[in-house]
Amino acid sequence: MAMSEPRYWEDYTVGERFPLGSTSFTEQEIVDFAVQFDPQSFHIDREAAKGSMFGGIIASGWHVASKLMRLLVDNYADPRTAMGSPGVDELRWLKPVRPGDTLTAWIECVGKVPSKSKPTIGVIHEQWGATNQKGEDVLTAKGMMIVRRKPA
Repeated sequence: MAMSEPRYWEDYTVGERFPLGSTSFTEQEIVDFAVQFDPQSFHIDREAAKGSMFGGIIASGWHVASKLMRLLVDNYADPRTAMGSPGVDELRWLKPVRPGDTLTAWIECVGKVPSKSKPTIGVIHEQWGATNQKGEDVLTAKGMMIVRRKPA
């Protein structure tokens, strides 16, 4: 993320939504990811997937979340001030992601909390979302990011 000035905890505004960009899925990358990390038949075997409730190959939800994490790192988290995350809550895979799908993602600041024990940091509470090319919601999550505060 190219920025002239660092983005500190104080610079985030509750209600502000940031576009994260888009990412697409090919059948080969879906299978390659799933073979390594989520080898369920509907992710790796075209014939078995046809007979599944999905009717064809779909991406692992973990693959979808991983690609959205890449968008977040590339287009949102300031590497000078972002310090990781204590976790993600309520991760939901709402619709299957299929070969050829393109997802467009966003993140919204829904809350901010200064650290009580470490005055140099604060936590940003976030709502994440992604839609497919049809405008259908495919993923939602609530996340948190630890961010440096402005120097005194």
